Amino acid sequence: MITAMITPFANGKPALEDLARFTEFQISNGINGLAVVGTTGESSTLSFDEQIEVIRCVVETARGRVPVIAGAGSNSTSEALHLTALAGETNVDGFLHVAPYYNRPTQEGIYRHFCEIAESTDKPIVLYSIPSRCGVEIGVETVVRLRKRYPHVNHIKEAGGACGRVDRLRDSLGDDLVILSGDDALTLPFMSLGARGAISVASNLVVADLAVMAKAALDNDYATARAIHQRYTPLFMNLFIESNPVPVKAALMRAGVISSEEVRLPLTPLEDRHREVLWKTLEALEKDGK
Repeated sequence: MITAMITPFANGKPALEDLARFTEFQISNGINGLAVVGTTGESSTLSFDEQIEVIRCVVETARGRVPVIAGAGSNSTSEALHLTALAGETNVDGFLHVAPYYNRPTQEGIYRHFCEIAESTDKPIVLYSIPSRCGVEIGVETVVRLRKRYPHVNHIKEAGGACGRVDRLRDSLGDDLVILSGDDALTLPFMSLGARGAISVASNLVVADLAVMAKAALDNDYATARAIHQRYTPLFMNLFIESNPVPVKAALMRAGVISSEEVRLPLTPLEDRHREVLWKTLEALEKDGK
């Protein structure tokens, strides 16, 4: 279970003290890894300098206790290369690279984009396929071509919402590719088909139980894993009642884990009607846990 970390803000700037405390919160509660400045970390509204500042804070706080993966993706290949080089200077353990968004490149363009990145580093690369945000997916054959050419392109965060993609990736690459769910509601179904875990939004808030769920699934203890999955299914839904990470930041502030639920425009604070729904979901979980 790897957390797709939020980036706390205070007065318009990354709140590094909150971020360091949040990193400790994650590690002390049993997380297996941390993914920094991805979508949930609001990378699209962070400057390059801020991205590196956030990555460095998490790396230095983690002190090697868990792997730290840095988001370094872009729809510009040259920009992705630049971010990868800058992030590499912080001693991160690997990189998360999203498919080029907005441009809508062909699969050949996507392949060449990732080739350039793979040739710039020898650290592990997690491909990130999320067609709902990018407008394109990383095709299975493109993943196969990359995996065969680059030994360190060895993970994919699969956020296409389809179990069939997991089947096709497994049919093509078997255990030679680590598949990670990018959708909390599909983590357990994906793992039942051979995925190895998740890069999770919900684990920002619920760390220990989701780490237990992933381990149970890996141990083929699906009774335990299913009970945890079913308990948190309403939360998996309502953490996306508005655009991520608006709801999870509100929930983290409510829990006292961060000091502010501040987000950057064009994101806006959680609407009152959605806050009421999310609060009821959290209250039900708290009541159930007593």
